[in-house]
Amino acid sequence: MAVSKIKVVSIIGRMKDLGQVTAVCGKSGIFHPDNALSFYSDTSQFTPLTEENPYADPLQQLTDAVSSVRKKLTLLPEKKVASAAQMEDKQLFAYTKRVSGAFAQLQADRQKAQQQIQKYTQDLSQFEHFTGLDLDLDEIRACEYIKVRFGRLPKESYDKMNLYTENPYVIFFPSSNDEHYYWGVYFAPIEVVSEVDRIFSGLYFERIWLTTFTGSPESACDDIRRQREKAIEEIKSIDSRIAELWEKERAQCQYAYTVLTEKSVCFGIRRYAARYHGNFILTGWIPAECEKSFSTSLDAIDSVEYSFADAKDELAHSPPIRLKNRFLFRPFEFFVDMYGLPAYDEVDPTPFVAFTYILLFGIMFGDLGQGLVVSLVGWIMWKWRKMPLGKILVPCGISSAIFGTIFGSVFGLEHVLDPFYQTVFHLEEKPIEVMDADTTNLIIYAAIGIGLVLVVLAILINIYSSLRRRHYENALFGPNGVAGLVFYCSIVVGFGGQIVFGWQIVNTAYVLCLIVLPLAVIFFREILGALVEGRREDLPKKWGDFLMQNFFEVFEFLLSYATNTMSFLRVGAFVLVHAGMMLVVFTLAEMLPGIGYLIVAVIGNIFIMCLEGLLVGIQVLRLEFYEMFSRFFDGTGRAFHPVTVRREE
Repeated sequence: MAVSKIKVVSIIGRMKDLGQVTAVCGKSGIFHPDNALSFYSDTSQFTPLTEENPYADPLQQLTDAVSSVRKKLTLLPEKKVASAAQMEDKQLFAYTKRVSGAFAQLQADRQKAQQQIQKYTQDLSQFEHFTGLDLDLDEIRACEYIKVRFGRLPKESYDKMNLYTENPYVIFFPSSNDEHYYWGVYFAPIEVVSEVDRIFSGLYFERIWLTTFTGSPESACDDIRRQREKAIEEIKSIDSRIAELWEKERAQCQYAYTVLTEKSVCFGIRRYAARYHGNFILTGWIPAECEKSFSTSLDAIDSVEYSFADAKDELAHSPPIRLKNRFLFRPFEFFVDMYGLPAYDEVDPTPFVAFTYILLFGIMFGDLGQGLVVSLVGWIMWKWRKMPLGKILVPCGISSAIFGTIFGSVFGLEHVLDPFYQTVFHLEEKPIEVMDADTTNLIIYAAIGIGLVLVVLAILINIYSSLRRRHYENALFGPNGVAGLVFYCSIVVGFGGQIVFGWQIVNTAYVLCLIVLPLAVIFFREILGALVEGRREDLPKKWGDFLMQNFFEVFEFLLSYATNTMSFLRVGAFVLVHAGMMLVVFTLAEMLPGIGYLIVAVIGNIFIMCLEGLLVGIQVLRLEFYEMFSRFFDGTGRAFHPVTVRREE
């Protein structure tokens, strides 16, 4: 229905012109390259191109260097690049190397200064704990017979110091403390320092080395602060130089980045090409409506020859799929893509999904007020966050509002629209009272009726799609083909009509011709399909295995007819669930006077909108995928992804 027409283009030319051809293909934004070798049966004379992309490394180097200094590169408009002074590749590479090196050096200097600041901060945080000690670090280092150990001791260990009173050297002099540790120092003669160190190690003493500092702890802290301030000033100076360099080189950097990106993307197309002696062969796909403009671009290259073929003639190569739907249906491509894209000759299910999803969502979540809120939330989700689901919620919310008007429900209030019905339709009250016993039965029957119609529509779509694809076995003899349609409709009309309307049309001829015969056709569908399509080699070799396998398959088909139809009961069930849940909310609200009523009503509505909106959305999607999609949609297509330098957001 809405699969855009695609053409395959084959381009042949001299190797020296391959760069121009890839530039045309890449800048066109419409060329989807494909492996050229796959289009030829004899590839013994062909050689795949495995060249290294010369633009990838400079591009990565420039991007990394600029991002490291917290600047952002953006692609320039194509017209602006074309009007600028062009640079040869050597000039481009040289400029990239120079400016990247400059930014990288500045960033390296900044990181070095940052590391120094971190070190000074860490040293200061440690050293400040010892400022209460009246010590000179230079004098301590000059001691020949005494060793000094600075560090911290857990408070639990400090409390255990009295256990070592027999050793006169196990003495800890604290200078500061917090809730977990004491910071301080201990001294020991050189001949017993090993024993004292062992004791303090057992007390979980953590040593802090102060060998790089001189003078008193106070003067050392002042010196650290001065060095840290100097490093901070160095960072400010480097940031200023980075800003100056960026301001000077920004325009040229953006130009180099844009040209390198264009050339790198276009060069990437070369890996799809093949060499044939001194020539190249390149194959890809383009939208059919772009054939003329693409031809005009290739005509500018003298040695190049090309040809176009319709994608329907190249189905063996699985033409890529580009869906093209109207504004209302386009958001539902998101759901189709979740299941899989249609093959090129397959029917696009998007319009069917859009119509049925909006319809079923509206019925199952019918509330005028809540539906409008859902639409508003969907609009906000799309406008602010660009969430695909937001665009889907907008029409679904409108559908909910429409059916909410029919059901007479506004934020769960079931009779606020009665004046509207009295004025416009001259009714005493709303036409459908959901919780009425007779109406409940009608809703259930209507849900099954909707299911019957949608299942039949899915089968009809499968018949149309299969005939168009010349899959006659599936179209005529399959469970979702003509045979299945006759069987399903006969069961529904014959037995359903007898139960609901009292029709007495089921007799022996009816059963044999419209029920038994279609079942037999479905049972032998593989044989009939092979005969019609001329596939004699597919006829069964072992009849016993064939009969056993098809017996269980037909039994499975019969179950699927019943279960798929009964699954639509959930459509009616959710209509009743919505009314029942809102009844509970207002029953609880009526228990509270004044503002309490309003609070419960608002919170209850919000809760039900979130819960029921999620459940209904999932359940409708389940009906789409399992009860309808599976009947006519294979989802074996691949997406159309043209090579693009500047992608649209």
